[in-house]
Amino acid sequence: MDIAIISDTHMPRRGRRLPEACVARLRSADLIVHAGDLVQISVLETLRCYGEVVAVHGNVDDAEVRAALPAVATVATAGARIVVVHDAGAARGRLSRLRARFPDADVVIFGHSHLPWHERAPDGFQIFNPGSPTERRRAPRVTMGAARAGRGGVAFELIALG
Repeated sequence: MDIAIISDTHMPRRGRRLPEACVARLRSADLIVHAGDLVQISVLETLRCYGEVVAVHGNVDDAEVRAALPAVATVATAGARIVVVHDAGAARGRLSRLRARFPDADVVIFGHSHLPWHERAPDGFQIFNPGSPTERRRAPRVTMGAARAGRGGVAFELIALG
């Protein structure tokens, strides 16, 4: 299963839109994961035009998005259980904290910081933040993630968009 992963799109805002390379990846994926901060429901509706979407609400999403999306979502893929949340808390201790919070998960995908992050525990548990495809903040560039889920687990890739 090919998964396209985005977070923190913060759209629409000042005419902001997803980069074409991001849209191409979203369209070709088997599943789109959005880890929160869509802002408006129109973003979710647009993503659903590209394919199947699993998304959670973030801290800046409006009431309509919060009503439509959960705070935590779980995806069962071939051989992996993936949990999606928006805010995973401080970087220090994040891996062990998320492992304790979601003991049955193989992977936790999160957003909020706009900073790409990938970390793996010795037991294979992973956490992944795709950064943001629209607002880099302190990151060197805008990014998204891709994952390949199969019997061997989940393999992540960070994709620079600009």
